[in-house]
Amino acid sequence: MSDAPYVPLRPIPLKDRASIVFLEYGEVDVIDGAFVLVDQNGVRVQIPVGGLACLMLEPGTRVSHAAVRLAAQVGCLLVWVGEAGVRLYAAGQPGGARADRLLYQAQAALDEAARLRVVRAMYRMRFGEEPPARRSVDQLRGIEGVRVRTMYRELARMHGITWEARRYDPDEWDAADVPNRCLSAATSCLYGLSEAAVLAAGYAPAIGFLHRGKPLSFVYDIADIFKFETVVPAAFTVAARVERLARSGQPPIPVERSVRIACRDIFRRTNLLDRIIPTIGELLQSSGLHPPAEAPEGQPPALPTETSGDDGHRN
Repeated sequence: MSDAPYVPLRPIPLKDRASIVFLEYGEVDVIDGAFVLVDQNGVRVQIPVGGLACLMLEPGTRVSHAAVRLAAQVGCLLVWVGEAGVRLYAAGQPGGARADRLLYQAQAALDEAARLRVVRAMYRMRFGEEPPARRSVDQLRGIEGVRVRTMYRELARMHGITWEARRYDPDEWDAADVPNRCLSAATSCLYGLSEAAVLAAGYAPAIGFLHRGKPLSFVYDIADIFKFETVVPAAFTVAARVERLARSGQPPIPVERSVRIACRDIFRRTNLLDRIIPTIGELLQSSGLHPPAEAPEGQPPALPTETSGDDGHRN
């Protein structure tokens, strides 16, 4: 038996991780200490779970208790999605929530004046200009909608693709046109990455500011800030390539896979993981509120627990 001292897991900071890996048709397990995907033929593919921000589990995957536990320990978010990632069914939570940050986020969202200041800061970050003065959240949402439609049209024209409107039916995925399929696949990547960052920082995905009433409202808020500099150009680049191949009579390419690779590359080029969490902090500071003081009753346990990696990458 080794006399070596126990060394707790030290998760890799989120900013230093790769972004997202999609898994399908296999069983996710921990075998011989390694996080692996085992296909129906028994072939193992090792997954570097400790170096990933998020694992997207598509239909055909089964996950063992040991795999979920290890992913939580190293701070990798598990997200169960539909085919091509167009639906999000459930998500894990790496580590434990931060009560101070949850209270701070909720306080800013419930104070209407503070909420408006956060929404105005989101507008500045997204469009690079001051929002119109004396506008409510609902009015800013309407102005944003007009700006976004214009940006879609301009980017589509720059990439030389046919564009009508942003629409798709998740129940009839193949019925959507190629640009909308590319956009849907790309935004699912961005939402997964944004949710991983929100949870990793200790905030609540459901407590949004511009978006309200959905389980991922805050994820949508954060993702929208970065959408048009990352995944929308990536999606339109793939869509343009698909249209060129179709016109020339060449074999088609796998649309969703091509979009994911393009998103992975642009996440790396833009250092997106390194930027999301500081952006969240900056947004909440713009509320003008101070984080709540530590609760006086928040005493440490009488018997200290064994050190582990369960805190993920929240520190």
